[in-house]
Amino acid sequence: MRSFFTLSLMILSLTTSAQQSSVVRDKGWDSVNTYRIPALCTTNEGTLLAAYDCRYENSRDLQGHIDIGLSRSTDRGATWEPMRIVLDMGEWGGLPEKFNGVSDPCLLTDTKTGRVWIGALWMHGILDNKGNFIEGLNQQSKEWRHQWSGNSTQGGYSPYSTTQFIMAYSDDDGVTWSKPTNITSAKPVEWWLYAPAPGQGIVMRDGTLVMPTQGRDETGQPFSNISYSKDRGKTWVTTNPPIYQTSECAVVELSNGSLMLNIRDNRNRYEKGDKNGRSIFVTKDLGVTWSEHPTSYSALQEPVCMASLHRHGKYLLFCNPDDMFHRHNIRIKWSDDDGMTWHNGPILDRGSSFGYSCLTSVGENHIGVIWEGSKAQLEYRTIPLSEIIEYKE
Repeated sequence: MRSFFTLSLMILSLTTSAQQSSVVRDKGWDSVNTYRIPALCTTNEGTLLAAYDCRYENSRDLQGHIDIGLSRSTDRGATWEPMRIVLDMGEWGGLPEKFNGVSDPCLLTDTKTGRVWIGALWMHGILDNKGNFIEGLNQQSKEWRHQWSGNSTQGGYSPYSTTQFIMAYSDDDGVTWSKPTNITSAKPVEWWLYAPAPGQGIVMRDGTLVMPTQGRDETGQPFSNISYSKDRGKTWVTTNPPIYQTSECAVVELSNGSLMLNIRDNRNRYEKGDKNGRSIFVTKDLGVTWSEHPTSYSALQEPVCMASLHRHGKYLLFCNPDDMFHRHNIRIKWSDDDGMTWHNGPILDRGSSFGYSCLTSVGENHIGVIWEGSKAQLEYRTIPLSEIIEYKE
């Protein structure tokens, strides 16, 4: 654990005359090699909760020794409490923790009840190139497969054939958390993968809980969609994908009650140019049908990276690396017409980084943002809304 003096120096090193960033997590803290994939929410008590991957051995994705950690702040992000581990599958099924990784957290505050939900993806063991579970793995085994590659996942519901969508909740402002429950059965049995999209879910005006989700179909094609609950999280329903060759996404409710899904699009790897941009789709019936938004694939450029979308009053706020090729220049943009037009806000970080981020509301007049930074692995800043919408280049 870093000393208080070291932490103070790091916070001061991220200070500018107008704004101050705090370090939420950084390389080596609590013997963790890499902190990645930030999620962020504000509780009904005004507490900030930041969740993230604790990648103990290296920076790579699943499969690996990864737990979901969480930090609380009760002073608007100026300081953060010691880390809690909230999702850890341990040595499940007789396999070491390096073969029971948990990744990609998504937080959701149920503003009706105060309960906070967290979803994540659990991967048990490894499948071989033909999609068969590899027996006899141990701590010395060197096998590794990425959950999005080849036959690394298959259909069904068993952890021995497909990755698992797990969830936990807190009823005490994020201090303690329930044991995880498994909602993998919400997917069609043939899908190869079903998981939360990292970041933040929402509560619709009618009380429906909605999480952005992602997956792979029965042919292995990646897609984005949403999952929702009408009974305060007891059961979940997942929806049709609006588009394929996509992955991480973010969701907001528009002023007319429809849902907008803002999506990382793999086409931007090879269709750079005027067509580069986030895919954007809208649904009026909770994902039964989708329509492409007029700004899809044009308004919000990306270097193929996770991004954050958040509603604050009449404003939509968006954060990502504002570049077509590189993950740098992490910027907040804003819209006051339900995403038909977008305006530049401040750049948070001009350096290169992994580039993921998440936005939340901090009271009526401030926005909180956590991002994978160039100065520290997870940085946080509270920004006056006025500094975003009145920003001048």
